Amino acid sequence: MKKKKENWLRTLLGYAGGYRKKFGQSIVLSVISVTAGLLPFFCMYEIICRFVDETVTANTILIWCGLALLSYCIRILCYAGSTAASHQVAYHVLEGLRLKLADRFLHAPLGEVQSHSIGEIKNIMIDKIEGIEPPLAHVVPESAGHIVLPVISIVSLAVIDWRIALASLVTFPAAFVCMALTFWISGKNFDTYNRSNARMNSMIVEYIEGIEVIKAFGRTGISYEKYARSITDYRTFVIQWLSSTWITMKLAFALFPSTLLGTLPVSLALASKGSITAPQAALAVMLSISMVGSLAKLEVFANEIKQMQLVVEELESMLTMESLPEPEHRTEPTGTAVKLEQVRFSYTGKSEEEVLHGLDLTLPQGSFTALVGPSGGGKSTVAKLIARFWDVSDGSITIGGVDVRNMTLSQISEYVSFVSQDNFLFRCSLLENIRLGNPSATDDEVKAAARAAQCEEFIQKLPKGYDTPAGEAGKQLSGGEKQRIAIARMILKNAPIVILDEATAFTDPENEDKIQQSIAALTKGKTLLVIAHRLSTIRQADNIVVLQNGSIVAQGSQEELLDSCPLYLDMWKAHIGAREWAVSSAKKEENAYV
Repeated sequence: MKKKKENWLRTLLGYAGGYRKKFGQSIVLSVISVTAGLLPFFCMYEIICRFVDETVTANTILIWCGLALLSYCIRILCYAGSTAASHQVAYHVLEGLRLKLADRFLHAPLGEVQSHSIGEIKNIMIDKIEGIEPPLAHVVPESAGHIVLPVISIVSLAVIDWRIALASLVTFPAAFVCMALTFWISGKNFDTYNRSNARMNSMIVEYIEGIEVIKAFGRTGISYEKYARSITDYRTFVIQWLSSTWITMKLAFALFPSTLLGTLPVSLALASKGSITAPQAALAVMLSISMVGSLAKLEVFANEIKQMQLVVEELESMLTMESLPEPEHRTEPTGTAVKLEQVRFSYTGKSEEEVLHGLDLTLPQGSFTALVGPSGGGKSTVAKLIARFWDVSDGSITIGGVDVRNMTLSQISEYVSFVSQDNFLFRCSLLENIRLGNPSATDDEVKAAARAAQCEEFIQKLPKGYDTPAGEAGKQLSGGEKQRIAIARMILKNAPIVILDEATAFTDPENEDKIQQSIAALTKGKTLLVIAHRLSTIRQADNIVVLQNGSIVAQGSQEELLDSCPLYLDMWKAHIGAREWAVSSAKKEENAYV
């Protein structure tokens, strides 16, 4: 952690790419700009000297005023150049940070990503990263110039008389003490501030996303109270936080730039004794005044830089998020059979919180395997482990004899198609949403996949057909229609292993047979794993695996399980209804008797 604190700016600039040199140019231009602001004071000193010596002429005044004007123009031009360069760097840093975070989320275990609330992630990726831009574009480069200016001024004061230079620093010790106290108090509460901010953001997102449910159940009052309370709590904390640093911060702001408190009386005293000339005393006062603006800005900048440092360190905790390890080279599987051997898994890594207990399961190449069982039994966890959203805690999962941990994530993606019950449509056209399954697919291929997934009928009814934006279409599509879009993606991807996690849960009854037929036809010869609560959809499975409490309690064909597994029998009765079960049982007995 110490290393990160010492190199936080270097860490940040590491995301600037080829624009890092521009940041150095920005700092150089900033130093020239601020330093050029000192030249008019020396020009004024020369004019005063000539007035005192009675050698002043109009031509002399014009020359020195011209030099002062030239220095002012240099200051403005260099500042503009510095700002332009630093903004280019800042926005490339923001781009680099957001791309790296997105990549880190993509390669990290799903559980690690889901451990962060949506409000926290939104706050980091949008608000806090955006908040880095102003200090990076202005504060850091300008700070260099505003540090150089007081140094030059103090050296110049020392050349006039060392006692004046020393007097200009008289308020610094007290100012530094106040500033250190401000940073200490502020830093102590920064983690609490982050948690409060993330909680408020999460509550805002939850309130907006759940507005339909809130209205439907008449919970506007209670939900709004929770929403308002999170905002009020955040406001109260921030006010208390700022109040705790108000005295030390204001004292620091008042003392740090107050160089005249020492410079003015000492300069006047030395001038009255003849130790320095009147023009030197005037120059000393002007140089002291020149430092006020820079010192005041440095004080504000110091607080902003400290805040940016804390944000960068917070970002680093996500940027260094543990990724799923990947091999350097591809190992090609020999086939598409999937095998689980003694698989154990815990979301937290703690053995006492294990959710899968030594599973042994084989999905032969080209077979149709179904996972069924009570909710919370571990069905979706098994599916996600095969797709390597997480790594197993113990045991192994292989595809074609190759451990999935020895396959790259892109390689697993080529082999495995995963469609869940929670389907997300991206903010682009329905055509492009389906094309995500195969970005190189032609429009005709996309539409063929849509027809196979029974999507074309409802898509053609939309105002713009396939070109309808998903956001607009999402308001008109049912849950089953959205699922069919997701199935169309899977069909277009054409991976040899297909996992359907309740992918047909919201399918309309009248279209269920069509979708089942299309999936069966298009997954022929592929290794198919289906998780289903609607047992009628998996009756023809080669192997039905019953999971309960993270263990396999039975497996076999539909008929075998009805005869040998009470749990599956109860689930089947609940699915088809007791009356229908009684009728089917009577027919079965009658046929057996005959």
